[in-house]
Amino acid sequence: MLFNSREFVLFLPAVLAVYYLLPHRAQNRFLLAASIFFYASWDWRFLAPLLASTTIDYFCALKMESSILAGEAPARRKKFLVISLVTNLGLLGFFKYFDFFSGSMQSLLHGMGFHADLWTLRVILPVGISFYTFQALSYTIDVYRGEIHATPHFFDFLLCVIYFPHLVAGPIQRARSLLPQVVYPRKVTREQIFEGIHLILWGYFQKVVIADNLSRSTGWIFTDKAPDAFYVLFGTYAFAVQIFCDFSGYTDIARGVAKLMGFEFMLNFNLPYFAKNSQDFWRRWHISLSTWFRDYLYVPLGGNRSGAARVSFNLLITMTIAGLWHGAAWHFVLWGAYHGALLILHRAMNPLLSRIAPASAIGRAGWSAARILVMFHLTCYGWILFRAPSWPSIVALTRSLFHGFHVFQPEFAFWILVFSAPLVAIQMIQYFGGKLYFLDYSWIPAEARAMIYAVFFYLIVFRGGPPQAFIYFQF
Repeated sequence: MLFNSREFVLFLPAVLAVYYLLPHRAQNRFLLAASIFFYASWDWRFLAPLLASTTIDYFCALKMESSILAGEAPARRKKFLVISLVTNLGLLGFFKYFDFFSGSMQSLLHGMGFHADLWTLRVILPVGISFYTFQALSYTIDVYRGEIHATPHFFDFLLCVIYFPHLVAGPIQRARSLLPQVVYPRKVTREQIFEGIHLILWGYFQKVVIADNLSRSTGWIFTDKAPDAFYVLFGTYAFAVQIFCDFSGYTDIARGVAKLMGFEFMLNFNLPYFAKNSQDFWRRWHISLSTWFRDYLYVPLGGNRSGAARVSFNLLITMTIAGLWHGAAWHFVLWGAYHGALLILHRAMNPLLSRIAPASAIGRAGWSAARILVMFHLTCYGWILFRAPSWPSIVALTRSLFHGFHVFQPEFAFWILVFSAPLVAIQMIQYFGGKLYFLDYSWIPAEARAMIYAVFFYLIVFRGGPPQAFIYFQF
């Protein structure tokens, strides 16, 4: 059941109508049933790995909690953490990466002159497995570290994992934040309702009006036979806007729906294309994932505590695995390694960059704008690595960019600019105004705010592009 489907448009009001009539514990049980129905609407068989891993995580967390209360050494509870890790990563590896690695091994053996027919399963990837796996792992790891207490109530923990707004594509919620919101009674405030409606409408506008319309301009660009540099450049700009609006739109809808029920989700995007360097970008893009990798992989590897060589290694490993998390394909690995290299390069150049401080306000503004522009284009090249389906297509697209512009099609550029302009305009307001809720300004009358929302609604219903699944659903 997609957020941009007719089924969800009927599902959400029905859920809210019942939810508001129930007391707290009944609300939780109802949300659990609604979330199971929501997830099973894709394929009821997908529930099996989700329920299996969640049940194991629940009991492992209880065992670790008992060990901590008994004052036992960490080694005594470590075996339960290992069980949780093996279960979750084993299921993720089997469903998402088994065919990928077996196919890669087969290609490697063929390249060495061996003709081996390796067994493949062609397994179907359960929707959202990468997201709910990381969410469940953060719970058991935090219990192991003694940072949170294990919940004795299985259904509360299950609701944390399977709660439908974040289940399929995040944001990846930490139990330390979401579990108390499940356990204790929630009160839906007037501000939450307004903010929720704002997020839902803006999220749908990003997805349906901007991303889905731009999808017409991007698919044919990323092929082995790359078109002229003009199309590659503007097509990459279009994809940069498309993937942001597609994913940010989803998480805004998820956050908005959660607010209507009294839940608060973490911010997942904070104007990433205004980042001034690679570190700043990952503090703004897919924040729930980048902070997960920071806390549960980069820091345990040593983080910034070792020498420069070790820190560079930690950054490269973390980002390469983050790339692999996005999909079972080598171009995702390359994309992650590319961003790891950008982080290493920025770390090496940071002492020099920090000494560049223009004295005048105009100079500082120009220096800041130049850094944003450079980082945006470095990010855009990364999107070529992310979107191109194969190494030959990456090579062809890169060559095309440097072979000059031999074609100019103003209609193509105009189409992209038309659908990118609303995002650019609103993000400029957000950036310079300092508020992500861009209509939350006292100088905007309530009547004007209502009119803007009405325009959003009209464009969503009547001017959307061809319906597309959310890009991050495949991850």
